[in-house]
Amino acid sequence: MNFREELILRCASRRRQKLGQMSDAAYQELLLAVKQDPKAYVDDPAEKAYVILGKTLRKFNESARDDDLLDDDQYMAARAKRFEVLAKACDAAIELDAGCLDAHLLRALATIERPDKLLDALLGLEEKFKDDDRPVDQLEWGDVWSRPRLRLRAAVARTCGDAACWKMARDAAESVLRATEKDGDPLGARNTAALAYARLEDEESLNALEARWSQGNAWSNLARCLLLYKLGRMPAARRALRGYGQLTKGAAYALLKPMYVEVFLPDRPELAPGSFDEALAAVHEAEVIIADTPDFIAWCQALDWFEADARAYAEKHDLDW
Repeated sequence: MNFREELILRCASRRRQKLGQMSDAAYQELLLAVKQDPKAYVDDPAEKAYVILGKTLRKFNESARDDDLLDDDQYMAARAKRFEVLAKACDAAIELDAGCLDAHLLRALATIERPDKLLDALLGLEEKFKDDDRPVDQLEWGDVWSRPRLRLRAAVARTCGDAACWKMARDAAESVLRATEKDGDPLGARNTAALAYARLEDEESLNALEARWSQGNAWSNLARCLLLYKLGRMPAARRALRGYGQLTKGAAYALLKPMYVEVFLPDRPELAPGSFDEALAAVHEAEVIIADTPDFIAWCQALDWFEADARAYAEKHDLDW
């Protein structure tokens, strides 16, 4: 989530509303002025709350940079402290602006670990912050005021997956995708949808989803492997697994030696296409499906070339094996 970009859009939009009639050219000049000095336009409690969230998340991410140097106990203590600070910042933002949906969402993600409990909380937020009669799929990503509801719905979709509610995950992800696909799927809803289709063994829908994009990614490639394996089409599953391993750096290692991935706050971070980080995130989100697919990992390990790829990546990057 780019807090600075959205703060600029919010400030410019609010100032435009206050000034009344304004041509598109004049608005572009206003937007440029806000970009040059956003703080000068933060004159509303809602934007002040937004500034708090942006600063806190930046510090949150910066404080995690040295986590690899900590032992387990030190890491858990540092993590707990980070989340405590984040929750307090969300409370401060909500005190300034009780209607700050992003603050409510962040607080829920930071304080509720059980997927079923988190899902209940997120669905409660959706009901509480349903500010008009428009369903999510009729919102516009280009309307900055609609983005918090879209982010919340995307979080609902991911949490449905974590809670193994895959039909709900599919429906929620597709609703976000209908609203954001023309903007390039900024919330990665297609990733959640791909995994849902794999778990539901819905090959036709996965095919249709992939056809809407010029290229796949770690999620769609892994979803394809899982789907074909679950359908018992082993030659095709092996080909899909080879493609998954070749198209994403360290994909084999990420699958055979999964690493801990931190909760998305509030949405999936931007990850370089084909990167190891993308592979880790995809495996993390597919963990529920993998755990519920008997012998899938054992089958992958039994393929000598796949395990060799994982071992080679580990040796090259000094990772445990």
